[in-house]
Amino acid sequence: MLFTELVLQNFGPYAGKNIINLHTEKNKETRPIILIGGMNGGGKTTLMDAIRLALYGQRAQCSTRNNLSYSDFLIQAINNQTPLGDETRIELAFEHFIDDQWKQLRIVRRWNKQLKDGKDSLGILETGGPNNYDWPDKALTDTWDEFIETVLPLGISNLFLFDGEQVKELAEQDIPPTSVIEAIQSLLGLELVERLAVDLDVLVNRKQKKLASQSQLKTIEDIEDKLNHYKQEKENAVEDFTSISNQLKCANKKVQEASERFRIEGGKIASESSTLKKNINELKEKLQQQRNELVNLAATSLPLALITPLLTEAKKQGEIEIKQQQAILTKTVLQQRDQKLLDYLESLELTQEKLHKIETFLSREYESIDQDSKMNLNYTIGITEEDLNQLNTLLDYKLPSQLNTAKQQLDTLQKLEVDLDNNERKLQVAASPEDYQKLSDALTNAQKEAAKYQSEYNLAEKRIREAEKAVQMTIKDLKSYTDEALEKQNNEHIIKSAAKVQTTLKLFKERLTLKKLNKLEGEVTECFRYLLHKSDLVHRVAIDTYNFSLSLYDPQGETVPKHRLSAGEKQLLSIAFLWGLARVSGRNLPIAIDTPLGRLDSSHRNNLVERYFPTASHQVILLSTDTEIRQEEFQQLTEQDAIAHTYLLEYDTSDRQTTVHCDRYFW
Repeated sequence: MLFTELVLQNFGPYAGKNIINLHTEKNKETRPIILIGGMNGGGKTTLMDAIRLALYGQRAQCSTRNNLSYSDFLIQAINNQTPLGDETRIELAFEHFIDDQWKQLRIVRRWNKQLKDGKDSLGILETGGPNNYDWPDKALTDTWDEFIETVLPLGISNLFLFDGEQVKELAEQDIPPTSVIEAIQSLLGLELVERLAVDLDVLVNRKQKKLASQSQLKTIEDIEDKLNHYKQEKENAVEDFTSISNQLKCANKKVQEASERFRIEGGKIASESSTLKKNINELKEKLQQQRNELVNLAATSLPLALITPLLTEAKKQGEIEIKQQQAILTKTVLQQRDQKLLDYLESLELTQEKLHKIETFLSREYESIDQDSKMNLNYTIGITEEDLNQLNTLLDYKLPSQLNTAKQQLDTLQKLEVDLDNNERKLQVAASPEDYQKLSDALTNAQKEAAKYQSEYNLAEKRIREAEKAVQMTIKDLKSYTDEALEKQNNEHIIKSAAKVQTTLKLFKERLTLKKLNKLEGEVTECFRYLLHKSDLVHRVAIDTYNFSLSLYDPQGETVPKHRLSAGEKQLLSIAFLWGLARVSGRNLPIAIDTPLGRLDSSHRNNLVERYFPTASHQVILLSTDTEIRQEEFQQLTEQDAIAHTYLLEYDTSDRQTTVHCDRYFW
């Protein structure tokens, strides 16, 4: 099996469509490692969840699911910037050897906030050639859970898709966690023996019931009647719970509708009517003040702005009249001055030619002034120079200033009128006191009804728990009584045979466990010694047949206490354990590791980078922070030609989105 592509669309922090190429080829060479870098909280674990979700759907053990229902988990996984109606989509493409040939499969899971039956939509695309998919393969889609169990069973998936927390937990515990124990049992085939033993117990109980005396049978039947009664009570409680759940949903919907009606029909505005009335009165006062200011402004010279063209004409006429008056005065003065000047020049005995030129010049000047004094005016307004100055001041300064002030006051007046109109409209659409009371009562009644059904809902939940507890206790009583009452009948053939079979099964399980664990011990020992730089520290790793705890022995056969190992060595032991389990499984599967280097020192890091990552599998997906696969380890893997592709996950805290950068890492 080889993953070839992962596509995330609007999933978790990944907005839009993000494509991650997982092929293990670069420059026509096979390189096993896909290196994906990202800071904590940047979306690395989301990638692991996406792979698990694509493979197993609602059975997937995703990190963020916790106790959520599958539908709630899917809705929570939708990216927060996904437009309404757009779908969330996960695609995982992989190659697998089926029917003696390589085939490409693509798992497509898609959903939006309107889930159908509380699930995603699953489609499987299958083809024998690249990028030539038939959509959908209905038969494979319908049997997908069964098919994936033949490829990568859910029980052993944690051996191939694991994270640093899993390694840390395994390193710190003397006994492996439940998930690892279940994976070991699944690998060793022990779950089949356990299942056979349980089925045998069921068969023995049935046969014991047939061999019991009449009085014993009566007691057993009474207990069974009691059990049936509790089961019926549980069923009734579940039915009531379902009915009350529906009623609670309806009641909550009524509360929502009543709240919306209260808001839309003016209940909110009615509750604020006193504020609106106060605002209206204040606006009216401001309007009156503004009108008074405009009246005061109108009492100034502002009305003259209406006859600005006439005033401008009067200004021009006045300037002409003043100019004519000044010319008349000037002409008389100049006549007298010119005559005196000529008389004086004659006494200077100038030549006649020069005197003639001066007379000509003075004559021209006089004629110019004479023309101004003789201007023919159609009319006169009799303006004085002082009046003309006042008119200029009015036109150039007073009126423009007063017009600007008037405009500002009119704008303020209009704004106040608009605000007053808006507030009066709001007050008009507000519900009357009677309607407001009806809306308020309807909302209160809806809330009371919802509270009532919530209480009944809680009681129904409690009834189910109590009924379930009673059923379990009765089952325990029935089993206890049956075992105790019929223990004396164990001389019968069927019970003797069952006991022998149980003994044989137990012995078979022990020997099978020993046989399988011997191989596992060898693999784990080999992996640990290969990863450990102290080759003489541990000679053999032993695995307990009951709880699968690990024991270490030195070359002299003496026990090596686990507490003597450093934190890094314990992590290497955990990785060796998982590696050995994966090798024993005999399955050629990819390995994905989230935050792989934890608390390892530089020596252990080098061993893991040099010896484990390039050889752990034909495909190794590493999800690392910048403090795990550092520049030194990155350079080391690059020099080994072990990296096929690199990606950098860049998380933007402002919009809580992750961007995928191809062919990039921290360095």
